[in-house]
Amino acid sequence: MNKEHVFTCDWLGRPLTFKTGRLAKQADAAVTVQYGDTVVLATVVQAKEAREGTDFFPLMVEFEERLYAAGIIKGSRWVKREGRPTDEAILTGRMIDRSVRPLFDQASRRDVQVVITVLSVDQENDYDVVSLVAASAALAASGVEWKGPLGGIRVGRLNGQLIFNPTYKDRVESDLDLIVAATRERVLMIEAGAKEVPEADILEAILEGQKAMSPAIALIEEMTKSLQVVQHERTIRKVEEKIDQAKVDVLASAGDWLKDNVKNILFDKTYYTKGERKAAVSAIKEQLDDFLMEKGYEADYRKVAIKQLVEAAVEAEVTRAILDEKRRVDGRALNEIRTLEADTEMLPRNHGAALFSRGETQVLAVVTLGAPGDEQSLEGLEGEGKKRFMLHYNFPPYSVGEAKPMRGAGRREIGHGALAEKAIASLIPPKEEFPYTVRVVAETLGSNGSSSMASTCAASLALFDAGVPIKKAVAGVAMGLASVPDMSRWEVLTDLQDLEDGEGGMDFKITGTEDGITAIQLDTKTIGLDKAIIEKTLTDGKTARLKVLEVMNSVLSSARPELSKYAPRITTMQIDPEKIGEVIGSGGKVINEIIDVCGVSIDIEDSGLVMVCGSDAEGVKKALEWINNIIREFEAGEVYTGKVVRMLDFGAFVELLPGRDGMVHVSEMAPYRVSSPDAFLELGQTVTVKIKEIDEKGRVNLTMKGLPENEALWVGEKGKQSGDFNSAPRRDFNSRPPRRPRY
Repeated sequence: MNKEHVFTCDWLGRPLTFKTGRLAKQADAAVTVQYGDTVVLATVVQAKEAREGTDFFPLMVEFEERLYAAGIIKGSRWVKREGRPTDEAILTGRMIDRSVRPLFDQASRRDVQVVITVLSVDQENDYDVVSLVAASAALAASGVEWKGPLGGIRVGRLNGQLIFNPTYKDRVESDLDLIVAATRERVLMIEAGAKEVPEADILEAILEGQKAMSPAIALIEEMTKSLQVVQHERTIRKVEEKIDQAKVDVLASAGDWLKDNVKNILFDKTYYTKGERKAAVSAIKEQLDDFLMEKGYEADYRKVAIKQLVEAAVEAEVTRAILDEKRRVDGRALNEIRTLEADTEMLPRNHGAALFSRGETQVLAVVTLGAPGDEQSLEGLEGEGKKRFMLHYNFPPYSVGEAKPMRGAGRREIGHGALAEKAIASLIPPKEEFPYTVRVVAETLGSNGSSSMASTCAASLALFDAGVPIKKAVAGVAMGLASVPDMSRWEVLTDLQDLEDGEGGMDFKITGTEDGITAIQLDTKTIGLDKAIIEKTLTDGKTARLKVLEVMNSVLSSARPELSKYAPRITTMQIDPEKIGEVIGSGGKVINEIIDVCGVSIDIEDSGLVMVCGSDAEGVKKALEWINNIIREFEAGEVYTGKVVRMLDFGAFVELLPGRDGMVHVSEMAPYRVSSPDAFLELGQTVTVKIKEIDEKGRVNLTMKGLPENEALWVGEKGKQSGDFNSAPRRDFNSRPPRRPRY
């Protein structure tokens, strides 16, 4: 049995521990990382041979949640095994992928698979940052060709002070939730949600977070040095390939032709649309094919040259034109946004809808308002919870002019929807102010650069259109980058699109209001960003965001004062929590009766907040009155008119309010002696009663005496007991002889 290697350090006041050599020994590397009592296992395996026929680097990052990590058995009655990954697991996997991918050789065609499995969670240290560090440690220990290690950290802010790797408890009050992945020198990935935090504060949090992750990076370096990790490329026997001289020649000829002609074709005019730019690239491929055909190269060799060289040559020329000439293919300035359009009231019966377009990117957002009971129930490693604001993103193939099978939401769709949701979530009013469950669906109708940011803009307008009182409009913009490999020259681009998203670029998405940032998502195809690039991006991004907000506000600048007539109406009331049981009734009998009779839905929280939802205003009103009657406190002297609902030998019960009654004793029914209740009253009969008293057990005792409304019942002395009880001679109990004493 191999010896287990253990490495540990103090990281922000908590022990960080790496263990390797004991688990998953057939993987190229397996590292168990523990932070607090949160434990994850990260493994790395690299294929021994290149994947044939691929034109991309085949990296797979899989994030596996296990409910046993939190001591949970799945709540489903029928299925107990973990099934499809949760959205949270998908988003964590994407975050790790975006962090580690830039440090690989993108020319490699050998599969690399990183699998992160959560083994234990302590409900204090979030496993996503631990998993990011674990992936970095496993890659560093595996010997694959990778320019790591990198570190990861979460940054929060309480009362204006930055906190690093905050606990779940601290994050509740924080106005910033930022995850940064970086090497010592450069930032590679950013994921952030914020409550309108200014750009300068965001920059400070990113840079300070990069510094605070140093102990984790140092521990990875210590581990790899101790393990004497060597690169796989040096240990795996390479198969010598026979040189194909014809292939070498065709690639050389094609390369020379592209150097002389790509610029002339790509910039011979301004290509304003995506279709025109695609046609220009197609023209390059066709003309290169014609050239190579004239040179006598066979079709198979021509296809190889076109596939391997054209896209890279186009990207290189786009980058060169930006860096050398400050020129973009569509003619825009580097800080210029494409044409913006927005509209609302798009659909006749929906609760709210808006259309937003930026260039050829077009998104329709539709809002649906539901009752509080329509909240999404969540079950995962962080326990159970509820979610009352949801934003779902769809990306049909026709949005990019393609015909493909539609298989439901994939990782990209889930990620884009989560980003747009995060951008707006902090502005949704609390349940006490707006008790509705809110769902927004963003339908991508056309895509050419950052449909997730268009979804944010469309969703914000649609919420205004629906009358949801979000505090401010939220806009988003994607910032790009053109750079050389060593990052010695670079330019930031506003409003990224198609051909500009290549090697040496970035996709830096920023959302926010006029007062601050609400979300960030960064991934890059560079060796990483330094302070100057990030600062420039945040500054230009704010300028662009304000321009987008100006267009949005010109269409609709605040929530409509009234909800759609097709939206349900919710009315809230606060009751004493101790009265909740009375409203619900035994086995839910009372509340279910109210729901059935009034045609509403009712949700009651432990705080006593009651929310009644229905499309019929009269039904809602009736339900509220019913609940008010149930919780109402009776007082002696109050007069009610109600029906007789139950008869006993000694009295009758009269319904004072729905579900609440009191008892009239037979002696309180008339100004004379009534022989029995059923001789005087009938079930269902309406009578007027007065509360005589409420006894120590809360029972309501009634009387019918002295009420003019009942005089008609006493005509003819109905039900009177035979004989005059009051005039009968009374026995003198004091005249009895004394009892004999008992011994």
